[in-house]
Amino acid sequence: MALNFMMIKHVHVNPWNSSSVTEFIILGFPGTQKVQVSLFILFLAMYLLSITGNIAIIITIRMDSRLHTPMYLFLGNLSFLDMGYTSTTVPKLLSILLTEVKTIPFAGCLLQSYVFFFLGTAECFLLAVMAYDRYVAICYPLRYSTIMSKRVCKWLIIGSWIGGCLAPLVAAFLVISLPFCGPNVVNHFFCDIPPLLKLACVDTYRTQKAIFVLSALVILSTFLSTLVSYMYIVITILRIPSAEGQHKTFSTCTSHLTVVSLYYGTVIFMYVSPTARSSFNMNKIVAVVYSVITPTLNPMIYSLRNQDMKRALRKILEKKPKLVRNCLMKHNDMPQGQGT
Repeated sequence: MALNFMMIKHVHVNPWNSSSVTEFIILGFPGTQKVQVSLFILFLAMYLLSITGNIAIIITIRMDSRLHTPMYLFLGNLSFLDMGYTSTTVPKLLSILLTEVKTIPFAGCLLQSYVFFFLGTAECFLLAVMAYDRYVAICYPLRYSTIMSKRVCKWLIIGSWIGGCLAPLVAAFLVISLPFCGPNVVNHFFCDIPPLLKLACVDTYRTQKAIFVLSALVILSTFLSTLVSYMYIVITILRIPSAEGQHKTFSTCTSHLTVVSLYYGTVIFMYVSPTARSSFNMNKIVAVVYSVITPTLNPMIYSLRNQDMKRALRKILEKKPKLVRNCLMKHNDMPQGQGT
């Protein structure tokens, strides 16, 4: 409990506002050294799986020309977002668990918070775009190539990134304008907004409500858009006469639907449910699900539940030994002295 009342040793006027806090202390997951080491190994394993899996998806999509379609173009961007999403928080958490250095500069904390919400918001928009893509593919298959042209896909992706960049700016401005004069302990494993607001020296009720409304607007609007797309998809699938046809058509959506359920289920609980803010310990567990576990599971979900991805991955893995053999043969055929 003593940590919760730790004050900054050096008073310094922050150039952004009247704060005297120059750095924050991220509490992380308190526990014994054995617990810290176990958590470090666990989070490191998940982080490496997430990065490796998402890179594998991006490379597979790039190398297989059959995957150069809107659906996989969006999936490649989702993988890129997931890598950035985990890289914003997990490396710092690993550093805290390994070295016990829990401090983060004031500006670094605010930057981490903004980048995290920028990428998270962009993912919300991109998941809605992917749902729309499936809606057009299933409900209007004959017009799909016309509606989802390369130009349209490009602008949908750009719009998702721009929306992700702009939407959190208001929340970032509201937080950065608050005075922080101590305590400076963030009861989380990254600089999330709710625990930061608890550390402000003024009443943040209006700020909390404004950020809550903004979060609800972005999260619920993209979620409802995704939901509406899938409502039309389900209606269209139910009109298919054969059960085999229904199963085959819906199977193209199951991977995306699984990801949407995992992501929105935790994000809505975290940022749209008012009761979720009352327990920061519970919030940390929920945050681990959508910021670490979901990006780790996404590559497995898309590769294991998607036949095209599995075929493309198998094809690349089969080619790899041939490429190695060809390289070795070329190396052996070189005149002596040229192989070094």
